[in-house]
Amino acid sequence: MVQRADGRPDSEQTGRVATAVPFRVLSVDEAATRLTTPAADLDIGVLRDLPLLVVEDAHLLPPEAAASLARLPVVSIGLAAPGTAPAFDVLAVDADDAAGIASGIVGTPGAALACCQVLRHGEGLDTSAGLLLESTAYGTLQAGTEFAEWLEGRGRRVRPAEAEPPVLVEADGDTVTLTLNRPRLRNAFSAAMRDALVEALRPLAAPGDSRQVLLAGNGSAFCCGGDPAEFGTIANPVGAHLIRSSANAAPWLDRLAGRLTVRVHGPAVGAGVELAAFAGRLEATDSATFCLPEVSMGLMPGAGGTVSVPRRIGRQRTARMCLTGTTIDAATALGWGLVDAIVD
Repeated sequence: MVQRADGRPDSEQTGRVATAVPFRVLSVDEAATRLTTPAADLDIGVLRDLPLLVVEDAHLLPPEAAASLARLPVVSIGLAAPGTAPAFDVLAVDADDAAGIASGIVGTPGAALACCQVLRHGEGLDTSAGLLLESTAYGTLQAGTEFAEWLEGRGRRVRPAEAEPPVLVEADGDTVTLTLNRPRLRNAFSAAMRDALVEALRPLAAPGDSRQVLLAGNGSAFCCGGDPAEFGTIANPVGAHLIRSSANAAPWLDRLAGRLTVRVHGPAVGAGVELAAFAGRLEATDSATFCLPEVSMGLMPGAGGTVSVPRRIGRQRTARMCLTGTTIDAATALGWGLVDAIVD
Protein backbone atom coordinates (compact mmCIF):
# COMPACT_ATOMS: atom_id res chain seq x y z
CA MET A 1 0.00 0.00 0.00
CA VAL A 2 1.32 3.42 -0.94
CA GLN A 3 0.76 5.87 1.90
CA ARG A 4 1.18 9.58 2.14
CA ALA A 5 2.33 11.38 5.27
CA ASP A 6 -1.23 11.76 6.53
CA GLY A 7 -1.69 7.99 6.47
CA ARG A 8 -4.25 7.84 3.65
CA PRO A 9 -3.51 5.55 0.72
CA ASP A 10 -1.97 7.40 -2.20
CA SER A 11 -4.39 5.62 -4.52
CA GLU A 12 -7.29 7.37 -2.78
CA GLN A 13 -5.77 10.76 -3.43
CA THR A 14 -4.38 10.40 -6.93
CA GLY A 15 -5.96 7.32 -8.46
CA ARG A 16 -2.61 5.55 -8.75
CA VAL A 17 -2.48 1.79 -8.43
CA ALA A 18 -1.44 0.70 -4.93
CA THR A 19 1.42 -1.71 -4.40
CA ALA A 20 1.93 -4.56 -1.95
CA VAL A 21 4.91 -2.92 -0.24
CA PRO A 22 4.12 -0.12 2.22
CA PHE A 23 5.91 3.16 1.88
CA ARG A 24 5.31 6.73 2.83
CA VAL A 25 5.36 9.71 0.50
CA LEU A 26 6.55 12.82 2.31
CA SER A 27 6.57 16.38 1.10
CA VAL A 28 10.05 17.84 1.11
CA ASP A 29 9.14 20.06 4.07
CA GLU A 30 7.87 17.18 6.21
CA ALA A 31 10.85 15.05 5.23
CA ALA A 32 13.20 17.84 6.31
CA THR A 33 11.52 17.92 9.71
CA ARG A 34 11.27 14.17 10.31
CA LEU A 35 14.73 13.33 9.07
CA THR A 36 16.45 15.80 11.38
CA THR A 37 14.80 14.76 14.66
CA PRO A 38 16.71 12.53 17.13
CA ALA A 39 13.82 10.07 16.93
CA ALA A 40 13.97 9.59 13.16
CA ASP A 41 15.10 5.98 13.60
CA LEU A 42 12.01 5.28 15.73
CA ASP A 43 9.73 6.43 12.94
CA ILE A 44 11.42 5.42 9.71
CA GLY A 45 12.98 2.11 8.69
CA VAL A 46 12.44 -1.53 7.84
CA LEU A 47 12.18 -2.45 11.54
CA ARG A 48 9.28 0.02 11.78
CA ASP A 49 7.44 -1.73 8.93
CA LEU A 50 8.44 1.08 6.60
CA PRO A 51 11.05 -0.37 4.25
CA LEU A 52 10.65 2.42 1.68
CA LEU A 53 10.54 6.18 2.02
CA VAL A 54 9.59 8.44 -0.89
CA VAL A 55 10.23 12.19 -0.82
CA GLU A 56 8.64 14.65 -3.22
CA ASP A 57 10.83 17.40 -4.71
CA ALA A 58 13.82 15.50 -3.37
CA HIS A 59 16.29 17.91 -4.91
CA LEU A 60 15.09 20.57 -2.45
CA LEU A 61 15.81 18.51 0.67
CA PRO A 62 18.23 20.42 2.95
CA PRO A 63 21.73 18.90 3.28
CA GLU A 64 21.38 18.03 6.99
CA ALA A 65 18.18 16.07 6.29
CA ALA A 66 19.65 14.38 3.23
CA ALA A 67 22.70 13.32 5.26
CA SER A 68 20.52 11.36 7.69
CA LEU A 69 19.28 9.11 4.90
CA ALA A 70 22.61 7.28 4.90
CA ARG A 71 22.15 6.33 8.56
CA LEU A 72 18.56 5.12 8.46
CA PRO A 73 17.62 1.48 7.72
CA VAL A 74 15.30 2.43 4.87
CA VAL A 75 15.44 2.41 1.09
CA SER A 76 15.04 6.04 0.05
CA ILE A 77 13.47 7.06 -3.24
CA GLY A 78 13.57 10.67 -4.34
CA LEU A 79 11.06 12.10 -6.78
CA ALA A 80 13.47 14.25 -8.77
CA ALA A 81 15.29 14.52 -12.07
CA PRO A 82 18.39 12.37 -12.60
CA GLY A 83 21.49 13.73 -10.93
CA THR A 84 19.70 16.28 -8.75
CA ALA A 85 19.38 14.44 -5.42
CA PRO A 86 22.50 12.32 -4.83
CA ALA A 87 21.71 11.39 -1.21
CA PHE A 88 18.84 9.08 -2.22
CA ASP A 89 19.26 5.41 -3.05
CA VAL A 90 17.12 5.70 -6.18
CA LEU A 91 15.49 8.51 -8.10
CA ALA A 92 12.02 8.10 -9.61
CA VAL A 93 10.20 10.30 -12.08
CA ASP A 94 6.88 10.10 -10.20
CA ALA A 95 4.94 8.10 -7.61
CA ASP A 96 3.97 5.48 -10.19
CA ASP A 97 7.63 4.87 -10.92
CA ALA A 98 8.29 4.62 -7.17
CA ALA A 99 5.45 2.09 -6.86
CA GLY A 100 7.08 0.04 -9.62
CA ILE A 101 10.33 -0.03 -7.69
CA ALA A 102 8.44 -1.05 -4.56
CA SER A 103 6.69 -3.90 -6.35
CA GLY A 104 10.10 -5.30 -7.30
CA ILE A 105 11.08 -6.05 -3.70
CA VAL A 106 7.94 -7.74 -2.43
CA GLY A 107 9.12 -10.44 -0.03
CA THR A 108 12.76 -9.29 0.06
CA PRO A 109 12.86 -5.89 1.81
CA GLY A 110 15.84 -6.97 3.91
CA ALA A 111 17.91 -7.82 0.85
CA ALA A 112 16.88 -4.56 -0.80
CA LEU A 113 17.97 -2.54 2.22
CA ALA A 114 21.27 -4.40 2.62
CA CYS A 115 22.04 -3.86 -1.07
CA CYS A 116 21.36 -0.12 -0.82
CA GLN A 117 23.38 0.19 2.39
CA VAL A 118 26.39 -1.44 0.72
CA LEU A 119 26.03 0.80 -2.32
CA ARG A 120 25.81 3.90 -0.09
CA HIS A 121 28.82 3.13 2.03
CA GLY A 122 30.87 1.57 -0.74
CA GLU A 123 31.12 4.80 -2.69
CA GLY A 124 34.73 5.91 -2.89
CA LEU A 125 36.20 2.77 -1.34
CA ASP A 126 39.10 1.06 -3.05
CA THR A 127 38.42 -2.30 -4.66
CA SER A 128 39.67 -4.41 -1.76
CA ALA A 129 37.59 -2.60 0.86
CA GLY A 130 34.54 -2.53 -1.39
CA LEU A 131 34.70 -6.26 -2.04
CA LEU A 132 35.09 -6.96 1.68
CA LEU A 133 32.00 -4.86 2.47
CA GLU A 134 30.03 -6.60 -0.26
CA SER A 135 31.05 -10.11 0.79
CA THR A 136 30.24 -9.50 4.44
CA ALA A 137 26.74 -8.29 3.63
CA TYR A 138 26.21 -11.05 1.07
CA GLY A 139 27.17 -13.66 3.67
CA THR A 140 24.67 -12.18 6.11
CA LEU A 141 21.90 -12.46 3.52
CA GLN A 142 22.87 -16.07 2.77
CA ALA A 143 21.90 -16.88 6.36
CA GLY A 144 18.61 -14.96 6.14
CA THR A 145 15.03 -16.12 5.80
CA GLU A 146 14.44 -14.37 2.48
CA PHE A 147 17.13 -16.40 0.73
CA ALA A 148 16.00 -19.57 2.53
CA GLU A 149 12.46 -19.06 1.22
CA TRP A 150 13.77 -18.53 -2.31
CA LEU A 151 15.83 -21.72 -2.08
CA GLU A 152 12.87 -23.71 -0.81
CA GLY A 153 10.65 -22.47 -3.60
CA ARG A 154 13.22 -23.17 -6.29
CA GLY A 155 14.22 -26.69 -5.26
CA ARG A 156 17.62 -28.34 -5.53
CA ARG A 157 19.48 -29.06 -8.76
CA VAL A 158 22.37 -31.42 -9.45
CA ARG A 159 24.90 -31.07 -12.27
CA PRO A 160 26.65 -34.06 -13.85
CA ALA A 161 30.42 -33.95 -14.19
CA GLU A 162 31.63 -31.94 -17.18
CA ALA A 163 34.46 -33.09 -19.41
CA GLU A 164 35.23 -29.75 -21.06
CA PRO A 165 37.33 -27.12 -19.27
CA PRO A 166 35.12 -24.28 -17.96
CA VAL A 167 37.50 -21.61 -19.30
CA LEU A 168 39.45 -21.83 -22.57
CA VAL A 169 42.78 -20.01 -22.84
CA GLU A 170 44.31 -19.05 -26.18
CA ALA A 171 47.50 -17.00 -26.51
CA ASP A 172 48.10 -15.35 -29.87
CA GLY A 173 51.00 -12.93 -29.97
CA ASP A 174 50.21 -9.89 -27.86
CA THR A 175 46.68 -11.03 -26.97
CA VAL A 176 45.37 -13.70 -24.61
CA THR A 177 41.74 -14.71 -25.14
CA LEU A 178 39.82 -16.25 -22.26
CA THR A 179 36.50 -17.87 -23.13
CA LEU A 180 33.86 -18.94 -20.63
CA ASN A 181 33.03 -22.45 -21.77
CA ARG A 182 29.80 -23.93 -20.44
CA PRO A 183 27.67 -23.17 -23.51
CA ARG A 184 24.99 -25.74 -22.75
CA LEU A 185 24.29 -23.90 -19.49
CA ARG A 186 24.73 -20.42 -21.00
CA ASN A 187 28.04 -20.16 -19.15
CA ALA A 188 26.53 -20.34 -15.70
CA PHE A 189 29.28 -19.16 -13.36
CA SER A 190 30.22 -22.15 -11.21
CA ALA A 191 32.93 -22.55 -8.59
CA ALA A 192 34.97 -24.50 -11.13
CA MET A 193 34.64 -21.72 -13.69
CA ARG A 194 35.59 -19.12 -11.08
CA ASP A 195 38.69 -21.07 -10.07
CA ALA A 196 39.69 -21.66 -13.68
CA LEU A 197 39.25 -17.98 -14.50
CA VAL A 198 41.41 -16.93 -11.55
CA GLU A 199 44.11 -19.40 -12.55
CA ALA A 200 44.10 -18.00 -16.08
CA LEU A 201 44.23 -14.38 -14.88
CA ARG A 202 46.89 -14.87 -12.22
CA PRO A 203 49.93 -15.27 -14.50
CA LEU A 204 48.76 -12.37 -16.68
CA ALA A 205 49.27 -10.07 -13.70
CA ALA A 206 52.93 -11.05 -13.38
CA PRO A 207 55.47 -8.22 -13.70
CA GLY A 208 56.55 -7.70 -17.28
CA ASP A 209 53.46 -9.23 -18.87
CA SER A 210 51.83 -6.49 -20.96
CA ARG A 211 49.66 -8.62 -23.24
CA GLN A 212 46.11 -7.53 -23.99
CA VAL A 213 43.39 -9.72 -22.47
CA LEU A 214 40.02 -10.47 -24.09
CA LEU A 215 37.27 -12.18 -22.10
CA ALA A 216 34.29 -13.58 -24.02
CA GLY A 217 31.71 -16.35 -23.75
CA ASN A 218 31.11 -19.48 -25.80
CA GLY A 219 27.61 -20.27 -27.10
CA SER A 220 24.43 -18.19 -26.96
CA ALA A 221 25.23 -16.09 -23.89
CA PHE A 222 28.18 -14.38 -22.29
CA CYS A 223 27.19 -15.53 -18.77
CA CYS A 224 23.76 -16.14 -17.28
CA GLY A 225 24.99 -15.58 -13.71
CA GLY A 226 25.86 -17.87 -10.84
CA ASP A 227 25.07 -21.54 -11.37
CA PRO A 228 21.69 -22.16 -9.67
CA ALA A 229 22.80 -25.69 -8.75
CA GLU A 230 25.41 -24.23 -6.40
CA PHE A 231 23.24 -21.72 -4.55
CA GLY A 232 22.91 -22.74 -0.92
CA THR A 233 25.39 -25.63 -1.15
CA ILE A 234 27.74 -24.11 1.45
CA ALA A 235 25.85 -24.16 4.73
CA ASN A 236 28.30 -21.98 6.63
CA PRO A 237 28.07 -18.34 5.42
CA VAL A 238 31.36 -17.54 7.17
CA GLY A 239 33.10 -20.21 5.11
CA ALA A 240 31.44 -18.84 1.97
CA HIS A 241 32.71 -15.36 2.83
CA LEU A 242 36.25 -16.69 3.24
CA ILE A 243 36.03 -18.38 -0.16
CA ARG A 244 34.86 -15.15 -1.78
CA SER A 245 37.66 -13.27 -0.03
CA SER A 246 40.36 -15.59 -1.35
CA ALA A 247 39.05 -16.99 -4.64
CA ASN A 248 37.16 -14.11 -6.23
CA ALA A 249 37.92 -13.28 -9.86
CA ALA A 250 36.96 -9.63 -9.29
CA PRO A 251 40.27 -8.34 -7.88
CA TRP A 252 42.21 -9.96 -10.73
CA LEU A 253 39.95 -8.43 -13.36
CA ASP A 254 40.29 -5.07 -11.63
CA ARG A 255 44.06 -5.42 -11.52
CA LEU A 256 44.17 -6.13 -15.26
CA ALA A 257 41.48 -3.58 -16.18
CA GLY A 258 43.85 -1.32 -18.12
CA ARG A 259 44.49 -4.03 -20.71
CA LEU A 260 41.26 -6.02 -20.34
CA THR A 261 38.42 -6.02 -22.87
CA VAL A 262 35.23 -7.93 -22.17
CA ARG A 263 32.90 -8.70 -25.08
CA VAL A 264 29.31 -9.48 -24.12
CA HIS A 265 26.78 -11.13 -26.39
CA GLY A 266 23.37 -12.40 -25.38
CA PRO A 267 22.41 -12.32 -21.70
CA ALA A 268 24.79 -11.08 -19.03
CA VAL A 269 23.09 -11.76 -15.72
CA GLY A 270 24.27 -11.33 -12.15
CA ALA A 271 27.94 -12.29 -11.99
CA GLY A 272 28.08 -11.93 -15.77
CA VAL A 273 27.42 -8.19 -15.43
CA GLU A 274 29.44 -7.73 -12.26
CA LEU A 275 32.68 -9.23 -13.53
CA ALA A 276 32.41 -7.69 -17.00
CA ALA A 277 32.03 -4.20 -15.52
CA PHE A 278 35.59 -4.32 -14.12
CA ALA A 279 37.03 -4.22 -17.65
CA GLY A 280 38.75 -1.14 -18.92
CA ARG A 281 36.75 -1.64 -22.11
CA LEU A 282 33.38 -3.39 -22.19
CA GLU A 283 31.96 -4.16 -25.63
CA ALA A 284 28.48 -5.47 -26.37
CA THR A 285 26.77 -6.85 -29.44
CA ASP A 286 23.24 -5.79 -30.35
CA SER A 287 21.98 -9.00 -28.75
CA ALA A 288 23.49 -8.22 -25.35
CA THR A 289 21.27 -7.67 -22.33
CA PHE A 290 22.13 -6.92 -18.71
CA CYS A 291 20.31 -7.82 -15.49
CA LEU A 292 21.04 -7.90 -11.74
CA PRO A 293 18.30 -10.13 -10.22
CA GLU A 294 19.88 -11.08 -6.89
CA VAL A 295 17.64 -8.98 -4.62
CA SER A 296 14.60 -10.94 -5.79
CA MET A 297 16.39 -14.06 -4.49
CA GLY A 298 16.93 -12.54 -1.05
CA LEU A 299 20.54 -11.73 -1.91
CA MET A 300 22.50 -8.90 -3.52
CA PRO A 301 25.34 -8.79 -6.05
CA GLY A 302 28.17 -10.89 -4.64
CA ALA A 303 30.74 -11.19 -7.44
CA GLY A 304 31.97 -7.61 -7.16
CA GLY A 305 29.01 -5.80 -8.69
CA THR A 306 28.54 -3.28 -5.89
CA VAL A 307 32.07 -2.11 -6.73
CA SER A 308 32.28 -2.44 -10.52
CA VAL A 309 28.82 -1.44 -11.71
CA PRO A 310 28.47 1.84 -9.75
CA ARG A 311 31.85 2.94 -11.08
CA ARG A 312 30.32 2.79 -14.55
CA ILE A 313 26.70 3.90 -14.09
CA GLY A 314 26.54 5.42 -10.62
CA ARG A 315 25.03 4.21 -7.38
CA GLN A 316 21.42 5.17 -8.12
CA ARG A 317 21.15 3.42 -11.47
CA THR A 318 22.85 0.38 -9.97
CA ALA A 319 20.31 0.34 -7.14
CA ARG A 320 17.47 0.62 -9.65
CA MET A 321 18.79 -2.40 -11.57
CA CYS A 322 19.12 -4.38 -8.34
CA LEU A 323 15.76 -3.44 -6.80
CA THR A 324 13.70 -3.93 -9.93
CA GLY A 325 15.64 -6.76 -11.58
CA THR A 326 14.99 -4.98 -14.87
CA THR A 327 16.79 -6.22 -17.97
CA ILE A 328 18.33 -3.45 -20.06
CA ASP A 329 19.38 -3.75 -23.69
CA ALA A 330 22.70 -2.85 -25.26
CA ALA A 331 21.57 0.61 -26.37
CA THR A 332 20.48 1.52 -22.84
CA ALA A 333 23.69 0.09 -21.41
CA LEU A 334 25.67 2.25 -23.84
CA GLY A 335 23.71 5.36 -22.93
CA TRP A 336 24.27 4.74 -19.23
CA GLY A 337 27.97 4.00 -19.65
CA LEU A 338 27.73 0.39 -18.60
CA VAL A 339 29.28 -0.56 -21.94
CA ASP A 340 31.79 1.43 -23.98
CA ALA A 341 30.82 0.36 -27.48
CA ILE A 342 28.34 -1.73 -29.46
CA VAL A 343 30.14 -4.04 -31.89
CA ASP A 344 29.18 -6.58 -34.54
